[in-house]
Amino acid sequence: MLVVLSAFLAALVVVNFVYRNTKKKKGASLPPGPRPLPLLGNVIGVKADEPWITYTEWNDTYGDIIYTRFLGQEIVVLGSEETAKTLLERRSSNYSDRPFFAVVKPYGLAFSSAFMHYGDRWRLHRRLLHQALRPDAAIKVHPLQLRKARQLLVDLLNAPEDFVAHLATHSSAIIMDIVYGYETSPRNDPIVTVAERAMKSLVRAMTPQKSAVVSTFWFLLSLPPWFPGATLKREAMLSRAYNNDLIEIPYQYVRSSMAAGTAGSSMVADCIHRFTSNDETGTFEKAIKESSATAFGAASETTSSTLLVFVLTMIHHPQVQERAQSEIDSVVGSRRLPNFADRPSMPYMEAILRETLRWHPVVPLGVPHATGKTDVFEGYYIPKGATILANTWAMSRNEAKYPNPSEFRPERFFSPNGELNDDKVSFAFGFGRRICVGRHVADASLWSAMVSMLAIFKFTKPLDDTGREIDIQVQWTSGVTSHPVPFPCRIVPRAPAMNPEELGRLIANNSDE
Repeated sequence: MLVVLSAFLAALVVVNFVYRNTKKKKGASLPPGPRPLPLLGNVIGVKADEPWITYTEWNDTYGDIIYTRFLGQEIVVLGSEETAKTLLERRSSNYSDRPFFAVVKPYGLAFSSAFMHYGDRWRLHRRLLHQALRPDAAIKVHPLQLRKARQLLVDLLNAPEDFVAHLATHSSAIIMDIVYGYETSPRNDPIVTVAERAMKSLVRAMTPQKSAVVSTFWFLLSLPPWFPGATLKREAMLSRAYNNDLIEIPYQYVRSSMAAGTAGSSMVADCIHRFTSNDETGTFEKAIKESSATAFGAASETTSSTLLVFVLTMIHHPQVQERAQSEIDSVVGSRRLPNFADRPSMPYMEAILRETLRWHPVVPLGVPHATGKTDVFEGYYIPKGATILANTWAMSRNEAKYPNPSEFRPERFFSPNGELNDDKVSFAFGFGRRICVGRHVADASLWSAMVSMLAIFKFTKPLDDTGREIDIQVQWTSGVTSHPVPFPCRIVPRAPAMNPEELGRLIANNSDE
């Protein structure tokens, strides 16, 4: 038995060697990277909770483009903006697909435009989303974003200890209104809850590691849910149920509102009017449901995650917070709140937004791309069907572009003449044909929330019973997105006289925006 096992392992070594060294095209070899183990690949060498950290270390060692494997899944990691733009934008026809993720179908994620293969179905989704989120449409929702930012201020004043929930509700409220014309409740909104639980299941599922495990040990999904060790099966069942609710519940709200004659303008209502009158096959209705659910889930998760990063940085950098508040005060004074007309006059606030996106990208490995066919780049062979990861974490840690990258320093976005430079941290929103379609809306939502919060509140470390500051032990979530695990925070009005009545009067002074 031992002899047979040894022979089997030896055969695996030989197969791995042949596999790695025969994958060539026109003299090109695979990109460099750590040597994979037989069968397992590089599973053992990667930090499970923060794979972007490992990939960044490998980028530092092997260069801007590296090759690695997780079990049978080939992965090419791009560690610089230049390389990512060259492949994902200039060669976008070959790099706009999505890899096969074994979790997509069993976890009920096949509806999502974000994970859909490049083709006609994806193009239809993109068309519907572009109509609602394109730049000129994004400008039209500025009044909505300011109104939701004012509501966020009210919620923070009334219950500052619940700031994490307020940020999540705020982020969901904007995209819910845009997509479904739905007004969320300040707390415990049922449809916001639907989105939150669906996104939590997605974040846990959509990692290369989880996909590789499900692909290799697919039989685990065939176990009865009650069977010991059937964790994946139970997880997949819950995920399917959550995602079905995400698709159906908000859509049916719009349908009911339209039938009652109470529906306002929204992406879904507008699409139903335009595309479903002759939709005999149901193709358009299905696309409307799926693309709207994609927008709802993705926008609420990434916006709230970025705002959590922002609050954390303000707590740890009081001098940055104070400088931003001085700038805000110099522009708007004390009788009104900031609005989008003030944005050009607040360059330091703009720099804070950019630095927040850079300092901790909330999608540190982006959403994976895949090659449609084999390619050769700078002498390296890139296989057909390989998963392509744009390592935005490595891009954010580019020492040449961002000296001392671990520091939070908005000043890095100013030129020597004191003006903002051209770096808008665009890598935070992806690349090529798969770039985030809602990036213009997201940018405006982030700015309006950040500037509004700093205009009214001061964010500091919590205090103990003796009035001394308590250090915050920061932990980060893992998965497709990464944000701080909820942390304690002290949020107090900057003006001692600020109370609900005074805030109400201040908001009323801006009612004509």
